[in-house]
Amino acid sequence: MDREDSPTEAVQRLQRPTPARQRQKVQQQQQAEEGSTEDKVPVSLSPELANWIKLSAKDLKIRQTDRRWAAEVVNDFRESLLKFLRSNSDQPFFQSGDFLTTGSYFEKVKIHNPDEFDMMLKLQAPSRINMTKIDGGLFYRLDFVRPARSPIQAFLLENQCTISSSKILTEMFRLVRKFLKTYRVPVEDFRWEVNRKRPYSPAVTLSLFKTDNNIDELISVDVVPALEVHPSQGWPVAVRNGPDVENWLGKKVRQEIKSLPCYFVPKRIKGRNLSEEDKESWRISFSHIEKKIITCHGNKKTCCESNATKCCRKQCLMLLKSLIQGLKQRFPKELDDLCSYHGKTAFLHILSIRFNDSMWTPQQLPFCFLHLVRALEDHACKASLPHFFVPTCNLFSPTVFPRRALAFLVSALEEQRREGLPLLKPPAPVPPPRSIPPPAAADSSTKTPANESSIVTLVHSLDPGFMNKLIIVFFVAVVLFCFVCK
Repeated sequence: MDREDSPTEAVQRLQRPTPARQRQKVQQQQQAEEGSTEDKVPVSLSPELANWIKLSAKDLKIRQTDRRWAAEVVNDFRESLLKFLRSNSDQPFFQSGDFLTTGSYFEKVKIHNPDEFDMMLKLQAPSRINMTKIDGGLFYRLDFVRPARSPIQAFLLENQCTISSSKILTEMFRLVRKFLKTYRVPVEDFRWEVNRKRPYSPAVTLSLFKTDNNIDELISVDVVPALEVHPSQGWPVAVRNGPDVENWLGKKVRQEIKSLPCYFVPKRIKGRNLSEEDKESWRISFSHIEKKIITCHGNKKTCCESNATKCCRKQCLMLLKSLIQGLKQRFPKELDDLCSYHGKTAFLHILSIRFNDSMWTPQQLPFCFLHLVRALEDHACKASLPHFFVPTCNLFSPTVFPRRALAFLVSALEEQRREGLPLLKPPAPVPPPRSIPPPAAADSSTKTPANESSIVTLVHSLDPGFMNKLIIVFFVAVVLFCFVCK
C-alpha cells in the first residue's frame, strides 16, 4: 500500500522541477551561453535591404512638435475628465477612479503619428471577488463572495452577486457624454466627439475634429473602465504562474510582476448559447505589465538608459507594427482579423527566448527584424500563438482567427520576405511630366514673334489623335465654304 504524502511533502513534491522542466532550463541556459541556434542560420540580407530597414525605422519616429501638441490636448482631456468624475455626485462608484496610461504611445513604440491613445480608468472592487473562468483563461465572470454594500450595487445583476460589464460600460458612455457638454478643448476650433459603440469593444472611443470639419479625425482616444482586484487576492489560477521572464528579466522582476494588481475590462466573449451571467463577461488585462516590460526591457537592467548601451528591440516592434499596418491596408478583407497585438505577442515571446542584450545591438537591427518577421510567420504556419500571459489561450486558434485568413497571412508574410519587404519601402517617385522641347535657336533676323511662338508650342502639345480630327474638320469646313460660294 502506497504511503500518502503529508501536506508539506505534497507541496515540496509539486514545487520539485519535473524532468521536462529541467531539460527546458538546460536548453535555455545553452542558448544563453552559445546564442540561439536560429541566429547561426545564414539569412539572405542584401546591403540594400538592410539600408531600407534602417531608414524605415528612422521614419517611424514621431516628430517632437507633433508629440508635444497631441500630449497637450490629450493630457488636458484626461485631467479634466478625472476632475469631473470625482466631483460627479450622481455616480459615486466612479468618484474613486484613477487613470493608468497604457498603450503604444506611452510604451514609446507608437509609429508615424501621435493619433491614438489608450486610457484605463481603474475602479477599485470593494471586496473579495470570485473569478470564474469562462474560456481558456482570458474571459471571466466576476461575482462577489458576499453581498456588496457599496455604490457598485447599481451595477449588479438580479442575483445581486454578478458584476455586469455592460452596465459599467454603458455608464462610462453616459458620463463621458455628460462631461463633453461643458468641456472645451484648450486649442481653439477643435472639439471631441463620442463614437458609436463598437461590438465587443471595452472602450468609449472619442475622436478629435476641427470644429468646421467632421471628416478628418486628428486624434482618437479609448477610455476603458477597468475593475481592479486587490493584489492580496492574487491572479486567477490560469495565470498565477506569471509570464515566462525569468531568464530574460530575472526572478525578482517576475515576482514584482506577479505582485501587481489584476485588472478586468468589460469585454463580452464571443459565442452562442451563453448564459445571462456569461454574457456579462470580463477580459483580464495585462496592459500595465506590458508597459512595464517594454519600458524596462533589458537583460542587464541598464539597456537604453541614459549613458548606457542601446538596443534595437523597440525599433523591431515598431517595424513589425508598420508591416502589419501595411498588410491590413493592402488586404483589408483578407486580414481583417489581424491586429498589432498579434505582432506584440510574437515580439514578447522572442524577447523571452533571445534574452541577452548582445543579441539586440543597434547594428543587428535588420537581422533582428527579419528574425521577428520569421517568428510571426512560424506562429501562423503552426496556427499557434499562445497568449504571453495566458499560455492556454491560442490567439491563432480557428475560433478567433479563421484558417483561411491564417493561410493568407502566411503567404503574405512569405511574399514580403521573398520580395525584400516592399511594404516598408517608400513608394517609387512619380516621374515628372514629359517636358516640351524648346524650339531650335534661331537667328535674330528670323526670330519668331511671341504670339507665333505660343501657337507653335500649343500645336506641339496637342494629342496626335486630336490633331487628325482637327484636320478632318478643317477639310470639311473648306469644302462646305467652297460649295456655298459657288
